Amino acid sequence: MRVRNETRVTHFILHGLSNDPGLEILFFVLFLVMYLFTAAGNILIVVTIYVDSHLHSPMYFFLSHLSFLDFSLSTVIVPKFLVNFLLQSQTISFSNCIAQLFFFHFIGGVEGFHLNLMAYDRYVAICNPLRYTTVMNRQVCLKLVVSTWIGGLAHAFGQVFPIAHLSFCGPNEINHFFCDTRPLSSLACSSTFINEIVDVVNSGLLGLVSFSVLFISYVFIISNILKIRSAEGRQKAFSTCGSHLLVVFLFFGPSVFNYMRPSVTFSADKLLSIFYTIVTPWLNPFIYTLRNVEVRKAMKKLRGSKGSSLDTL
Repeated sequence: MRVRNETRVTHFILHGLSNDPGLEILFFVLFLVMYLFTAAGNILIVVTIYVDSHLHSPMYFFLSHLSFLDFSLSTVIVPKFLVNFLLQSQTISFSNCIAQLFFFHFIGGVEGFHLNLMAYDRYVAICNPLRYTTVMNRQVCLKLVVSTWIGGLAHAFGQVFPIAHLSFCGPNEINHFFCDTRPLSSLACSSTFINEIVDVVNSGLLGLVSFSVLFISYVFIISNILKIRSAEGRQKAFSTCGSHLLVVFLFFGPSVFNYMRPSVTFSADKLLSIFYTIVTPWLNPFIYTLRNVEVRKAMKKLRGSKGSSLDTL
């Protein structure tokens, strides 16, 4: 009978993005600015849509929910990176690492399902405009949003449960800037075969199927847009769908590549992870507000009402 002398890992060390102190400072400043803009931009969209009654439609309801998810996803990753830099410590406890992993896949899973939901909303609006208000009523919209949270929760438990039951006895250095399934699995002392299968199916295949459904949906949507006689109507429809498609490619493209392939570490993994954890949440407010006239008007009205209320004080 062979006895194994194992010491359970209580914390991990995150390598971050670079070993160069100069680059680390650059990343800190860049991530700080991007996170502040992400928080301000997405919160502004949520508040604007909530306050302006003209934006109380399914499309803008889903947009405000997406903004909340973007802010939440970025908050799961960026603050820990910034705090570690300020404290000159790259450590994260085992429990906090599992918690970060859970919330990252929870919010990320909800956002993936929600992007499909937004595509369905555009499909009904453009392909069945006469039935739109009936099909996408308030109760249906709420039920659909709740279903995305249930799906995201199931996805997160599917990712975290196998990882949490692995044996970690050293080393404890994670070659990443946050806790994710593949960097953690590479440190396990026990077999990770099941984890790799779960990772490919639960994250990679789910992302690929979601992206395929979105692509097929937009084939139908674009074919119906081309049938619109009014040039102004076509332009408005293409503008709305173009914004959504850009977000879809930025979110699903890197994530499908990271999780669909075999468990092999590439130098580009960290860079690709930045896209769907930091860049996409930062870009979404610009993509939707700069291309959406109604949201821009509502924001100007909101700023104007704040200015007038201050003048009366």
